[in-house]
Amino acid sequence: MAMATAQKSKAKNTIYYIVLWAVALLFFLPVLWIALTALKSNSDILATPPKLIFQPTLDHIKRVLEDPETLPYFFNSVWLSVGSVIVAVGVSFPAAYAFSRWKFPFTDFLMFLLLSTRMIPAAAAIIPMFQMFNAFGLRGRFGMFILYTSFSIPFSVWILKGFIDGVSERFDETAIVSGAGRMHVMFKVILPQVKPGIIAAFIFNLIFVWNEYLFNFVIGNAQTQNIPFGLSVGLLDAGGNVDWGFVAAMSSMYVVVPMVMIFFFQKYLLVGMTFGTVRGDV
Repeated sequence: MAMATAQKSKAKNTIYYIVLWAVALLFFLPVLWIALTALKSNSDILATPPKLIFQPTLDHIKRVLEDPETLPYFFNSVWLSVGSVIVAVGVSFPAAYAFSRWKFPFTDFLMFLLLSTRMIPAAAAIIPMFQMFNAFGLRGRFGMFILYTSFSIPFSVWILKGFIDGVSERFDETAIVSGAGRMHVMFKVILPQVKPGIIAAFIFNLIFVWNEYLFNFVIGNAQTQNIPFGLSVGLLDAGGNVDWGFVAAMSSMYVVVPMVMIFFFQKYLLVGMTFGTVRGDV
């Protein structure tokens, strides 16, 4: 009886993992197809029916790397996303600590208002944002940096507050009784315990800024054009045709950074999606 139950459980687990792998491969197929297209020649890309076996070439990737107009797109994406998110997380941690430890009046409502800034569709906010940034002369590197930082702060505060709520206030009380100041408590006592939350907030917001297109296209300028902007203007070749090889090569390089970060920090992302409720499992 026990053996039959064990075999039945094993069969269920096998089916479960087969379904998971099938779903994962289904979602991964578009990415794989883009990567294969980047390694095909122009004739193989347009072949009918599509070729699955072909002679790979690195011509499209070399063209992206050698094109002087494409490297600034990658540079702008890196410094805008990494820099703005680092500043946003640095600002959000003290704010999240304050919301967690000091019970302000209407704290829940204030947190809702803070997060509601991320609920506004970009298309609804782009015109007033453009007018404001244009009036203040912020259509440049500094303006886009401020914009992405401000967009990253609300969600970071929410994630970090959940993690800090999971740390007992006795740690604060013990440190203060021992003579520690509030800054010491925040950065020496609490911060080491919420590192998973810091990483989760960083990755979530990095992905958002890395993929952002509309605000960069409308509000930015030549100094802030990122990879999504480069993909939009690099679709057509000199003859007016879609340059699929260039687009596929640039897209393949574009997804490398988020894929690598998600692969190595996936457990922190899982914890971040629960807002620190399983913080102790990391």
